[in-house]
Amino acid sequence: MGFAPIAKAETEVTHNIKDESIYDLLVDRYFNSSVENDYNVDARDQNAFAGGDLTGIATKLTHIQDMGFTILSIGSIFSTESYDGSAVVDYESIERQFGTAKEFKSLLADVHKGKMKLMVDFPLNNVSKNHVWAKDNANSDWYESADNGRINWNTENPEVQKALINAATDFAKKYDIDGIRITNLGNSNTAFLNEMIQSLKDTNKDIYVLSSEDSDANFDMSINKETIDIYQSIFKNVDMDSSKVEQPLGTVNKDDAKKPSAIMLDSLNSSRFTFASANENMYPPTRIKVAMAAMFTLPGVPVMTYGTEIAQNGVQAPESHAIFDFKTKDDIVSYIGDVQSVRNKSETLRTGDFKLLQNKDGFIVFERSSDDEQWIVVVNNTKNTQHIDLGKDIIGENKELHGLLESDIVRPNDKGVYRLVVDREIVELYQVKEHAGLNISYMISLGFVYVLFVTFIVLVLRKSKKNRKAKNN
Repeated sequence: MGFAPIAKAETEVTHNIKDESIYDLLVDRYFNSSVENDYNVDARDQNAFAGGDLTGIATKLTHIQDMGFTILSIGSIFSTESYDGSAVVDYESIERQFGTAKEFKSLLADVHKGKMKLMVDFPLNNVSKNHVWAKDNANSDWYESADNGRINWNTENPEVQKALINAATDFAKKYDIDGIRITNLGNSNTAFLNEMIQSLKDTNKDIYVLSSEDSDANFDMSINKETIDIYQSIFKNVDMDSSKVEQPLGTVNKDDAKKPSAIMLDSLNSSRFTFASANENMYPPTRIKVAMAAMFTLPGVPVMTYGTEIAQNGVQAPESHAIFDFKTKDDIVSYIGDVQSVRNKSETLRTGDFKLLQNKDGFIVFERSSDDEQWIVVVNNTKNTQHIDLGKDIIGENKELHGLLESDIVRPNDKGVYRLVVDREIVELYQVKEHAGLNISYMISLGFVYVLFVTFIVLVLRKSKKNRKAKNN
């Protein structure tokens, strides 16, 4: 079921990370559009390349757009020895199994036509021991071997710092991408990371520079390493302890100086949320809907891993990096699209103030508000129908609440109390509006139609009577 339209008209989204939502995928595991670049594909080996490519993403781009995401994150696309792009061999070339520079530019153009942004990962460490820099004997002090046979850069070395900064900024400048996510930070110090961030911002003032890890550097979004564990524990089953729901949120009010936090159920490096819910013998699609609706309405930047919309499973890579199965159909896709449609049209749901009104064992009620709008979000992640009574101190005078799932309207009772009743395992979004009262113009129009109808009936009866009279004569 689709949502009812919200009252406020859609406005242009400003360039602010708080306005965004991120769909996170791996090129190799999304969709194989061309066999011409399948050089080392082995379907029998989960650790081998599967054949996904940049044109495959472009082919299936509407799938992501229909869910309302504003940023497409495609992982690392540099020349690599690993399907996930992490074992980088050369920062100056695109992995040939993913496609060509021309195909990357074409994908970027398609993403922009769809009013989305494109983000690419830049692995800072854990790269291939065959990296072109490591093969140069003059760079023997640039790196050290890692336990897994790969190498980590000596980011204390000024030459290494300069090379990494130049590699990232040259790539960003060459393709004019919208975002870079720096991964595998290793022991990189804050000063070096801030210098890289500033260099990227100097290249493009609008570029987002994010990280996949917690850091004190000036990234546009923060990462709380406990976020996934907290939200998986809350939403994997009903009636779970939800006392920590606020902990990962970061900024909760618009005047706070803190940067927004990533809000996510899992990541490319964690076990899947489906695995957590299935282990509880719960039905994953229902669990995903409840959890994602909460994620899209809590303050922060929602980040969803590819395949969540089809309840993709897995404990760790490569099992958790399965090839996306486009034959799997589920209404999670349309549900996410409905919720995000509301979020994308409401600046208040994206950046407004947050106030927790009730939170006990999965029954979570909170307010998102601004000078323009007020929303009440009711997350009933319990096994029973729940209700909450809200007074005028929260809702105000002469108001009514419009629920977007069931299209119900809640008005105050004789005591001025608004009772919101929500079924089990449902998230309901209520928009607070002025009490409409009687629509005088509508009543007049309805009366006019009624008069016309009565007049028509009278005329028909008179004509029928005349016809019978004439026939009898």
